[in-house]
Amino acid sequence: MKTILVTGSNGYLASFVMKEHPEFNYIKMTRKDADFSNPDQVEAFLKTVQFDVCFHTAANATTALCEENPELAHKINDESTQKIIDACKQNNARLIFSGTEQSFNGKENRGPFKEDEPLKAVTVYGQNKLECEQLIQSQLDDYLILRYSWQMGLSQPGLKASPNIIKNVMDALIKGCPTKFTVNEKRCLTYAKHIASQFDKIMKLPTGVYHCASSNSLSTYESAKYIAKKLNCSQETIDKIILPNNDRYTDRFRDYRLDNTKIQSYGIVFGTFEEDVDAILKDYGWCK
Repeated sequence: MKTILVTGSNGYLASFVMKEHPEFNYIKMTRKDADFSNPDQVEAFLKTVQFDVCFHTAANATTALCEENPELAHKINDESTQKIIDACKQNNARLIFSGTEQSFNGKENRGPFKEDEPLKAVTVYGQNKLECEQLIQSQLDDYLILRYSWQMGLSQPGLKASPNIIKNVMDALIKGCPTKFTVNEKRCLTYAKHIASQFDKIMKLPTGVYHCASSNSLSTYESAKYIAKKLNCSQETIDKIILPNNDRYTDRFRDYRLDNTKIQSYGIVFGTFEEDVDAILKDYGWCK
């Protein structure tokens, strides 16, 4: 039985993976074990464990916080990742690193982007993840870099969903609070279950970079309207609550969608945004 060290093990995706695959032995690493803002603490904890695979999901992914304190973000996202890399070397373990679409957020050309597209990030978080990829590729021979899109899903017992567009739309509709969604942006939106349910297959992929994302042709505003329609909202309600944000990214349309052709060629399946929304609403009892 493989032993998997899971950093950020209280997070939605990490928890989802562990729930879907109880056949593995997990070492759960949380803030109680080591504060990732203190790389020395991370190093000290890693010296106490042995593992075959590290699923590294821990990060400070809050864009605003990273921008406000880039030094702290660097400690959490980069310096502590270096400690993870060192531990993988010592354990002769495979590293599965959680990358992000945000490493493309400075691109001027449109997506969807393939894995070999040069990265360009204009946010601290995107740059942190870009730098981590470089560290991994320069020091390890056995690794997977999984670049995710915005993950969707809802909470269930033992799984607390991270903020995502479905929850945002539901909150706006339930509270009757008019909420703006970005018009000048296209990004992939992916049901987290795709990664969690297929994690056993993903673990066996050849070393390299893979885009883990469902396809999407809609803007974020159009995506929000689609979700509201699937929740059987009237057009009047949608027009009142789901509002366009035309001001954000007027300087440059943001399109950092990911091309999933490579990973799907290995039999790991992702769908479309519309299919994923339908699946989530059915899985959680919001529609038949």
